[in-house]
Amino acid sequence: MTGIAPSIVSFLVLGFLLGMRHATDADHVVAIATIVSREHSMAGSVLIGAAWGVGHTITVMAVGAAIIVFGVVIPPQLGLSMDFAVGIMLVLLGVLTLTGMGRAVGAAHVHAGVPGGHALDLHEHPHAHGDYVHRHPHGHGPGAHGHAEEDTPLARLDRSGLGRLALYEWLRPFAVGFVHGLAGSAAVALMVLSIIREPMAALGYLLLFGLGTVVGMMLITLVLSAPFAFTAVNLPKFNWRLRVASGLVSFVFGVVLIYGFGFADGGLFSDAPTWEPR
Repeated sequence: MTGIAPSIVSFLVLGFLLGMRHATDADHVVAIATIVSREHSMAGSVLIGAAWGVGHTITVMAVGAAIIVFGVVIPPQLGLSMDFAVGIMLVLLGVLTLTGMGRAVGAAHVHAGVPGGHALDLHEHPHAHGDYVHRHPHGHGPGAHGHAEEDTPLARLDRSGLGRLALYEWLRPFAVGFVHGLAGSAAVALMVLSIIREPMAALGYLLLFGLGTVVGMMLITLVLSAPFAFTAVNLPKFNWRLRVASGLVSFVFGVVLIYGFGFADGGLFSDAPTWEPR
């Protein structure tokens, strides 16, 4: 027994380190980069990473426990569906980011609100209302902006009461981490079972794996948020381009996953679905 304990401890430490490594998977990084693209605060970005990690850990523990303790076998259709859901989620994140960039408002509409104004007074560049960045033709004189400062989608959402709820801000990264955890939990649990036969030790491994994922994602969001936070204040036009790029990457990556897990050979909608936990 004394010879087994150090071995189990080493596997538990390995679980924490592999959890940190797991946070760097490409689909995880793409998703979290899209989410933090509108964050102006480094501290807020770290909390977003923590929310993602908690959501991921909950599903890894739940699905992993079902496999380790009760011997649940996940059929190929369900496994492919979980991976397919990740692709859909990335596409939705990309679409939400791109459509949230703001829509152009006609110059005539803006100019109509400027008494005695001239077209030469109008210009167009990315600008911010709080943490909402968009662009449209506008002026900087009284009434020349085209809409009131508080008339933006985020401001209207805040006025609805959601903006005052602490959990509202973290719900999206939590849900994204939750879906990612569904897609990866089976592979982690099966890997643990092949190494650790003791159920409680295996569950301890999963827990430390989840904690490692939380820490890893917090570090990743800290790094990813730096360019967005800096450019939001100093280079708003470049910030806008970064956010567009993050939305496009998320959308394209999601489409690739949807095709691979849904329609390629052995995919969810093929004649003979095949799935290997990854």
